[in-house]
Amino acid sequence: MKTYYNPEDLKKFGNIGEFQKKLADKFFDYYGETFKEGALTAREKSLIALAVAHTIQCPYCIDAYTVDTMEKGCDEQQMMEAVHVAAAIRSGASLVHGVQMMNKYKELSM
Repeated sequence: MKTYYNPEDLKKFGNIGEFQKKLADKFFDYYGETFKEGALTAREKSLIALAVAHTIQCPYCIDAYTVDTMEKGCDEQQMMEAVHVAAAIRSGASLVHGVQMMNKYKELSM
């Protein structure tokens, strides 16, 4: 099946600096530091990344962090729970913006 996203492109992510090495190096330094153990474990950070990947709907990130969370010992229940947390936050954010619509409706209908 041909799709817009080519799963093979994920393997090329490390080459992103080909056209702008300086900025890519800064990104990868930052990225690497961010995912080091700190107040959160690498496993916790990976679950967060998996949830965010679903929220931003990045198929490359979903693939990468599905693999990463599995490698860090997460099971399918933990991974799906993280996805549901992301979905709940995303839907709540959409719904709370409904207040803006309600305010505008009330303003215009008076």
